[in-house]
Amino acid sequence: MVRKRRRHTAAYKFRVALEGSKTISQLSSEHEIHANLIRAWKRQLLEDGPSVFASNGERKQREQEAQEAELYEQIGRLKMELEWLKKKVARFGP
Repeated sequence: MVRKRRRHTAAYKFRVALEGSKTISQLSSEHEIHANLIRAWKRQLLEDGPSVFASNGERKQREQEAQEAELYEQIGRLKMELEWLKKKVARFGP
């Protein structure tokens, strides 16, 4: 029998990952979720935990810095492309 793939909400994953009084095998059998999936949720919670408690200002600032870096990179690529095109056009000019 093929089981339909289930999708879990972020709140559900958070709740399962935080249940510390039970072992992973107990959680796995109780929620009918593979143990590796629960381990992955716990690992993700531990890695991303500090960013959960970051203020909105800090989070927005990090997002803005990432966006600025991406835009500066794109500007650099476009400048290089423009210079290359100027050189190619100069060959055909008078």
